[in-house]
Amino acid sequence: MESKKLERAEELRQVDPEVAEAIDLELRRQEENLVLIASENLASRAVLEAQGSVLTNKYAEGYPGARYYGGCEFMDRVEELARERARELFSADHVNVQPHSGASANMAVYLAVLKPGDRIMGMSLAHGGHLTHGSRVNISGRYFEVAAYGVEEDTGRLNMEKVLELALKFKPRLIVAGASAYPRIIDFEAFHRIAQETGALLMADIAHIAGLVAAGLHPNPVPVAEFVTTTTHKTLRGPRGGMIFCQKQYAAKIDKAVFPGLQGGPLMHVIAAKAVALKEAQQPEFKAYQQQVVNNARILAEELAGYGFDLVTGGTDTHLLLIDLRSKNITGLEAERLLDQVGITANKNAIPNDQRGPQVTSGLRLGTPTITSRGLPPDEVRLLASLINEAIENRHRPSRLSRIREEVKRMCREYPAYGFKQD
Repeated sequence: MESKKLERAEELRQVDPEVAEAIDLELRRQEENLVLIASENLASRAVLEAQGSVLTNKYAEGYPGARYYGGCEFMDRVEELARERARELFSADHVNVQPHSGASANMAVYLAVLKPGDRIMGMSLAHGGHLTHGSRVNISGRYFEVAAYGVEEDTGRLNMEKVLELALKFKPRLIVAGASAYPRIIDFEAFHRIAQETGALLMADIAHIAGLVAAGLHPNPVPVAEFVTTTTHKTLRGPRGGMIFCQKQYAAKIDKAVFPGLQGGPLMHVIAAKAVALKEAQQPEFKAYQQQVVNNARILAEELAGYGFDLVTGGTDTHLLLIDLRSKNITGLEAERLLDQVGITANKNAIPNDQRGPQVTSGLRLGTPTITSRGLPPDEVRLLASLINEAIENRHRPSRLSRIREEVKRMCREYPAYGFKQD
């Protein structure tokens, strides 16, 4: 089996050496850098194998038992496995595993229950929300009338009383609960009560926290929200893709919104990889992994706070933390580029009420899923925090940055991403 895998890799190099080289270089980058991007993770080899399978050859428009192409009996088996595992893992009535992404999953919910011009409420992008929650530069903000709720200036946290006040005044058809840069537990029960009081539907976007939800480390919105959307990568550690959970009465509308409403043929190789990731998420080791993700995020937050970094909300309950860099006299863009020089991959991010634009920002978002997948123990996470601090404090001293880079390389060697041998 191993020789066949090597032969396939060699065939790619012969057919398209330029693409093969780019893949080799990206593998090297992932192996030689510590990734702290909160929305990234390392899919298992089994997930990668399923996604790279012959299922990519098959058209399977429709759903199991109701396809528009012949020869779909094994496609049905794969999709049913994914659906069954997802329903069981998240205690859901119905799930659609076909969305190509989290964004398309959100669009499908909108298409299923909204008309252009309807009112939606979502978390402000500037306060940690997501583009698809009503941002003006996204279709969600162009096709619907939007009111954005945000966090408190002094705490960086959501104030559910103010969310209720806005909902009572705005009277949305749909409320979106979820975030991409909010480090605290989201009170989905409170959002449910607000939706009930205002006559709104509730959609919970758990793209970032799906793995924590599956492991029981974050409240599950599936029992209280009409719709729950997610990606399958990030903390869930699967392939890039999306899913939608919904209550029984909305199952037909959601399925029609995905196909034929938004998408054509499903990506069956990706659905197979989703099924594998969902089976992995059912194992006891997955919960232990998710607990360590949270533990590592807390360690990283506590250590950075000890070095004088300002953390939005003062810490984290989840896999991510948001740093306000203004006290360090460095922008998010500068910090991102600086850390990249020493082999630490992070992303600039706006902080609430940021005075700098999205291409520069005043903040840095860090997450621990990938380094936890690599197996970094707590002591190494503490060391990583010290290296981040040292890099920023010594940003104009190349010799110190070079030393930090060597230490990061040492950590990468001892805790490899995949351990594939490089030439």
